[in-house]
Amino acid sequence: MASSPSFSVSLPEVAGRLTPQAPLAPLVWFKTGGAAEWLFEPRDTDDLAQFLAALDPAVPVMPLGLGSNLIVRDGGVPGVVIRLGKPFAKVTAIDATTLVCGGGASGILVSSSARDAGIGGVEFLRSIPGTVGGFVRMNGGAYGRETKDVLVECEIVLRSGERRVLPVEAVGYSYRHSDLPEGCIVVSATFRGRPEEPSVIQAEMDRIAAEREASQPLRSRTGGSTFKNPDGHKAWALIDQAGCRGLTRGDAQVSEKHCNFLLNLGAATSAEIEALGEDVRGRVKAQSGVELLWEIQRVGVKA
Repeated sequence: MASSPSFSVSLPEVAGRLTPQAPLAPLVWFKTGGAAEWLFEPRDTDDLAQFLAALDPAVPVMPLGLGSNLIVRDGGVPGVVIRLGKPFAKVTAIDATTLVCGGGASGILVSSSARDAGIGGVEFLRSIPGTVGGFVRMNGGAYGRETKDVLVECEIVLRSGERRVLPVEAVGYSYRHSDLPEGCIVVSATFRGRPEEPSVIQAEMDRIAAEREASQPLRSRTGGSTFKNPDGHKAWALIDQAGCRGLTRGDAQVSEKHCNFLLNLGAATSAEIEALGEDVRGRVKAQSGVELLWEIQRVGVKA
């Protein structure tokens, strides 16, 4: 198996935790892929900013959230993978409609904290399998709402170590995309909802949870939605029409429950999962003429 390129540089001192050759498979939903050359879990935003400022600019840096929307290739990830842990997983209501959320907080934590504070309008985050940092970067959305609809501002740390606060207007949102600078880390976000009764919020969260459970393979080794919905189409329907439901490559399979999800049936490699996705793209293009675009990120080095 090929190994990822190595950057022999002395890494800056940190207050958090630096782990060499850290296996990433346990940290991502597919449970596949190689190791990070270095995994950095900063103690706080100052620790992260100082580390990045002192790190050789040639060393690549990649943020990692819950690993739900990610294929880590089998050869591993060169450079430094940054994971925002518990210090970045806090959610605080600062008034009757506004929440400040750490970049490592999950969508479930954000929505349940909003419920407890009587803040409605962010229930859809309950259904996004990721962290605040991930869905701020990707304009994550579901059930007719997107991150851009509730974001007020976000704080980022640039690859240079510089800290910036950006209002939503400066983020450059479009469908499942933002113009946030390459290599930046989202360390916090401010969301605004509306006053609502906690029981009403809970009922909407329950509805969303039940709908997801009925339609998506949530109890499998899977990722989030594999492909973006093309204009005027649903990706899952195009995949189904192309005869890909249940299609396999090795131990990777197109979900029979929801065609826009890929599954690791047990012993799949990242290469098999990615190749299956390319099989699906090819079949859809041949059948409908539509070119599906990956929504899942594919990172690292092929083995």
